[in-house]
Amino acid sequence: MGDVLPELEDRLLLGRTLRRATGLGLVDANFHDVDTDEEFWVSGPKRDRSDTRYGAREPVVEDDAVDAYRAFLRGAPLPGREGG
Repeated sequence: MGDVLPELEDRLLLGRTLRRATGLGLVDANFHDVDTDEEFWVSGPKRDRSDTRYGAREPVVEDDAVDAYRAFLRGAPLPGREGG
């Protein structure tokens, strides 16, 4: 988990610049790294901690997002979504 602003086309996440993979024909990814073309599935966190797409694994949470993630798990809204 990291801070991802929905209005931006490119997103900086885990030190990578990711771009939405719309129209690229990717089957198992919704973002790709603009520098390496690696494919990623990026989604929002879930309170039941089923954050990963396949299997039960701990999600990767960027250091600057840890407090917001923990608050979200305790019931707080995600930053930027306080109004619903």
